[in-house]
Amino acid sequence: MLLRIFEENPEGRQFNTIMDIIYNGGLVIIPTDTVYSIACNMNSKKAVEKLALLKGVKLKDADFSFIFGDLNSVSEYTKPMHNTVFKMIKKNLPGPFTFILEANNNIPNYFRSSKKTIGVRIPDNNIVRTIVKTLNNPILVTSVHADDEYTEYMTDPTLIHEKYINTVDAVIDGGYGKIEASTVVDCTGDTIEIIRHGVAELIN
Repeated sequence: MLLRIFEENPEGRQFNTIMDIIYNGGLVIIPTDTVYSIACNMNSKKAVEKLALLKGVKLKDADFSFIFGDLNSVSEYTKPMHNTVFKMIKKNLPGPFTFILEANNNIPNYFRSSKKTIGVRIPDNNIVRTIVKTLNNPILVTSVHADDEYTEYMTDPTLIHEKYINTVDAVIDGGYGKIEASTVVDCTGDTIEIIRHGVAELIN
């Protein structure tokens, strides 16, 4: 199903339908502040396994990003950050960035043996942040890719729905997405390193 949800006021019947799907281990395609992404409840192993299957990877090798509702909740799943890193992240989030941080033992058991780091996102998009805050835990996401050799990402939610109608449980129409993904910043080494230049420049 394709459900139109407005960023200014994401609550209501259609939003509740999306939350029911996520609570019950379904897959939902969501807008972010960059590209559309396939999302699921981090705490539903069934959903995460479906997401890995859709991505064509083994669960232990899956490289999903974790979307949080705010910066306070990030510390529940990551090791303590250096003050310089925290200040830099605070300047840039919410925003179109993925920060690679060291994970702690609160990430799900099925990741723990293989996943020492997590990609942290807090998009500047009220729909997705409301989903996470309502769920009361992070969601896992992977970007929606296009089949076109010239276009990496799909931007039109109607076309996304046509492609994934038999694969996911719902697609949120939150307007057109961007054609560039988030900027990825590795904060796990001695220096902060940009490992993918995306839609935005990092503010130091």
